[in-house]
Amino acid sequence: MAQHSLLAVVGLALAWTQSVMAAGGGKAAAAPTKEELESIERNVDFTKWLYYALGAFALLPFLYRLVNVLYSQVRLLVSLNRENQRYFATQSSEWIPWLKKHILYSPLFRNRHNREFQLSEAVNVGTLPTRFQTFFLVGYVASNVIFCTFMISFDADKQTMLGELRNRTGVMATVNMVPLFLMAGRNNPLIALLGISFDTFNLVHRWLGRIVVIEAVAHTLAWVVGKVDSYGWDTVRVSITSSAFIMPGFIATVAFCFLLFHSPSALRHAFYESFLLMHILAAATACAGLWYHLAYKADLAHWLSYLKSAIILWALDRFLRLARLVYRNMGRKMTRIHVEALPGDAARVTIRMARPWKLKPGEHLYLYVPTLGLWTSHPFTIAWQEDEAAHIEDDGTEKSLPVTRQDVIQADPTMSLIIRRRTGFTNTLFKKAFEAPRRCFDTVALVEGPYGKGNGLGSYGTVVLVAGGVGITHPVTYIKELVEGYANGTVATRRVTLVWVLQTPEHLEWIRPWMTKILAMEKRREVLRILLFVTRPKSTKEIHSPSATVQMFPGRPNFNTLLNMEIDQQMGAMAVTVCGGGSLSDDVRAAVRGVQDKGNVDFIEEAFSW
Repeated sequence: MAQHSLLAVVGLALAWTQSVMAAGGGKAAAAPTKEELESIERNVDFTKWLYYALGAFALLPFLYRLVNVLYSQVRLLVSLNRENQRYFATQSSEWIPWLKKHILYSPLFRNRHNREFQLSEAVNVGTLPTRFQTFFLVGYVASNVIFCTFMISFDADKQTMLGELRNRTGVMATVNMVPLFLMAGRNNPLIALLGISFDTFNLVHRWLGRIVVIEAVAHTLAWVVGKVDSYGWDTVRVSITSSAFIMPGFIATVAFCFLLFHSPSALRHAFYESFLLMHILAAATACAGLWYHLAYKADLAHWLSYLKSAIILWALDRFLRLARLVYRNMGRKMTRIHVEALPGDAARVTIRMARPWKLKPGEHLYLYVPTLGLWTSHPFTIAWQEDEAAHIEDDGTEKSLPVTRQDVIQADPTMSLIIRRRTGFTNTLFKKAFEAPRRCFDTVALVEGPYGKGNGLGSYGTVVLVAGGVGITHPVTYIKELVEGYANGTVATRRVTLVWVLQTPEHLEWIRPWMTKILAMEKRREVLRILLFVTRPKSTKEIHSPSATVQMFPGRPNFNTLLNMEIDQQMGAMAVTVCGGGSLSDDVRAAVRGVQDKGNVDFIEEAFSW
């Protein structure tokens, strides 16, 4: 079997090493003892069981997603062209609302999940995971502790115990690098397969990194303590500075420690571009050091294969990203962007694509602007797509929309983003547009995408879309799709409510061109209601409701009240989505949990952290 095959390979490799070293006049390696072979077999078993545990845990969200997808399709087919969707408005069993309220949608403690812990306005130290995320993280940490210590003879002599601990922690650190690298990639296939967001995988990636660092440090310390106890510190110093086996392993451990200490949330957010570059260089250094460390001894070749797998995953992700960049942006012409400064410290970016793609609501892309930052990229939600866009001259003026067949053929397909001014790249982009003539400029850019799950909402009878500030970019494409689907009879949705929390009415300018088109769509008044909440109006005169379906209010909304009102008029299953600041997302999450016993309500949060 697999274990016996590995032991045979190890034995042959050691025999070959023995003969080669003897032929070269070197000292032959001693044949593995029975205890060493048993230790290797246990390490193989624990590695196998670690991956089994990962697979078993991945099976839970996979089955949940599979059932949800099938149920959504059935719900859509049954609900099409039906005004009465009462059957889907309530939960079919009592345990599903309990599961959503207390496990799937629940923060770790009370209500706080996405709101960051801030030491100051510029420094934050991260967020709290949900209970489901915590369940996985605690389980994975516990499994690593068990696999690193189980069946180690702590009552045996010190050198034997340290040797077993050193081997076990080294093995676990190496095999954990495969899921570590997998979950760091933008092209992670598990995102689509399990329906888990990149944001969650990024969280798991950070914790896996901490586990690998701790195991690497434990591996190194076990070796150091054993050497000092037997031979003294001079032997340790000589080995670290001159041994072709120890020196690269020690370099890998130092690189792992650097990855840990330069990755706190405050440093990542304050110096993201520098962090990313140093993170890649340190990871490459760690991989190189570990490669030479494992390749030095023939009996470690099996564990080298795990490192090779991790590197292949990283290289494949980079290759796919490069392929996307080349394919999307390089054709008969290059991708270009038109950037215009808007009120409220925001910029509207119109992307004229070299080769367009079909947009799904909720997707995002990564934007590269070489003139502002050579190879740095930043994620932004795609707010709008036009198949027949207005021509934009280099001076920023717009011609009329195409009116002839030839004009239509020559029209550039475009996608649009709204980018709020923060620090770094977004600040540089806004300042360049604000200081340019006519407060706009054109330049060459690259886009990478699309990414994201693209949750379909067409099977829900009632959809509530909540946005805060620039988070309005997330629901706009959903609104367009749902209103069009309602007019065409292709969706089950009969009620769409947009709740936008914005600071001042001037922020309405961000999406005015697109919202004007949505408000003019066929049957829009029958299905769409817009509620605008202005938190910092300059005067009460700014607060006025244009119509019964577009209403404006001062202050922040009470989401408990809003959702209970929606429940009273609910048609079919209800989806509540939110995209905005952490405090807003947590308020909506708490309100959704509070109505689980009143109706069939799903919660979808759009968040991105790094």
